[in-house]
Amino acid sequence: MKLKTKELTTCALFAALIAVGAFIKIDIPLPMYTMHFTLQWFFVLMAGFLLGAKLASLSVIVYLCIGLVGVPVFAAGGGPTYILRPGFGFLLGFVLAAFLIGAITEKLKKTNAFTLILPATVGLVAYYTVGAIYFYCMKNFYAATPVSWGIVIVDYCLITVAPDFILCVSAAVFSAKLRPVFEGMLNGYSVKHKAKNKA
Repeated sequence: MKLKTKELTTCALFAALIAVGAFIKIDIPLPMYTMHFTLQWFFVLMAGFLLGAKLASLSVIVYLCIGLVGVPVFAAGGGPTYILRPGFGFLLGFVLAAFLIGAITEKLKKTNAFTLILPATVGLVAYYTVGAIYFYCMKNFYAATPVSWGIVIVDYCLITVAPDFILCVSAAVFSAKLRPVFEGMLNGYSVKHKAKNKA
């Protein structure tokens, strides 16, 4: 996959924003695991809305790679052993979510704050599904601390899904206004030039 300089720069920018989002967090202590509610999801949404499927998912992958090599850009640090944490699945879920959000957004005939709620919701479901499955598997098959699906869903998903949906709405509103700018930048022409051609 060959990328232009501006595409690489944009991916690096969003990888950095996702990393910054990890440090804007609220720790939620739960019986078996401390959940970190962060603004990472907001920037994953923005990446999907503004960059499209390929660049958005690549931005998240870059972020994950930076964290896994040891840079403490995750909510609880970094390093290769982070994959053994039950909550790592939610970070993996960001990759699928970014791809799906970008892919659906690219197919929308109209992109406004209302229509962007659809890809955001699909991405939210994907993000939580991957996270829940990974959490369940790590707890039951690796950590040997059995946990039921009910506990995973109620205690580790439902507790943060409402705030995350609010982030979906917020990102949709912001992205609806920013999309023309990013489309112009990534497609090699300015919004002003595009407007002239339409006139």
